[in-house]
Amino acid sequence: MPKVRVHNVTISLDGFVAGPNQRLDAPFGDGVGWGDELHAWFVAASQDAAAGKTGIDVDFYVQGDRNIGATIMGRNMFGPQRGPWQDESWQGWWGDNPPYHHDVFVHTHHPRPDLEMAGGTTFRFTDEPPETVLRRAFDAAGGKDVRVGGGAAVIQEYLRAGLIDELHLVIAPMLIGRGARLFDQLDDGIDGYRVAELVGSPNVTHAILVRR
Repeated sequence: MPKVRVHNVTISLDGFVAGPNQRLDAPFGDGVGWGDELHAWFVAASQDAAAGKTGIDVDFYVQGDRNIGATIMGRNMFGPQRGPWQDESWQGWWGDNPPYHHDVFVHTHHPRPDLEMAGGTTFRFTDEPPETVLRRAFDAAGGKDVRVGGGAAVIQEYLRAGLIDELHLVIAPMLIGRGARLFDQLDDGIDGYRVAELVGSPNVTHAILVRR
């Protein structure tokens, strides 16, 4: 049976996935940059995977793309803008050929027309509730799993609704102090999960949470 999965979500020791004030010149917020302490493992793993290398971090990294037929993300992951779209020129962080190659459903309070990109990626903007978006994502996935990509607010929303089957967290050895915390505002949303696997590499610790 197809699953709802979260993969390669890196958090600091104090539970943050991003710093405050995310914007165009600081996608991960103040004090957090691409390739720094928080995401260095991911950058290295992606490069090693492309070179055909193996290892703990590489193995977890590549698992995040296996058997994924559709992705769900939030407006903040798609881009830095907030509020109504001033125009529709922003097409994401990933260039003309995003790495998804399938339908990507973007949660936003300000929908816009579908955006078809090279390589088979289509961004579909929606203000529907998670249960409805998930049904659409499973239809688009064609029997494969659906990945919830982030950011923190979207993962929290799907955890509160009990919709996530498997959650892969990567704990980086750093402190951020303020910003977007993954495990805030969950109410009872985390009660139905347990830690099924905990694996350390020289760089980070990988934790797999699954339903009890």
